[in-house]
Amino acid sequence: MKQRILFLCTANSARSQMAEALLRLIAGDHFDAESAGVHPSGLHPMTAEIMQEIGVDVRHHRSKSVEEFLGQYFTYMITVCDRAKEPCPIFPAIQFRHWPFENPAAAPIAIRTETFRRVRNEITDRLCQFLIEEVGLTPAALKCQRCGGVPL
Repeated sequence: MKQRILFLCTANSARSQMAEALLRLIAGDHFDAESAGVHPSGLHPMTAEIMQEIGVDVRHHRSKSVEEFLGQYFTYMITVCDRAKEPCPIFPAIQFRHWPFENPAAAPIAIRTETFRRVRNEITDRLCQFLIEEVGLTPAALKCQRCGGVPL
């Protein structure tokens, strides 16, 4: 049975959506990934654009409220922003992690695309680190060029 991970942020519009899609891409054979927000606000268009650059289509994703997942079991819950960490509900038998990433949607318009790409890459790197160092997967078991796994 696959382990389940819930990525949580404030709006479920960028960071948590990227983390969900990236985990499915990198280690979907080992994990089921979901994402949610404490105050969902819709998928940010730039999220879809920068994920499409790496061949991942998230245009069909929607922002989900964390309330949709209450009572469900997750192996891990990972908050990806500071604002989601505090109001985070309790989930049964969960391992909690906090990985704060910059909010790319709040970046100045002149550098927003660059910021979205950088945050996407930071999330990818953090996922690979987690999967290799904490979960115990080998780089070869991952579908990720950034961490030395199987090329995408």
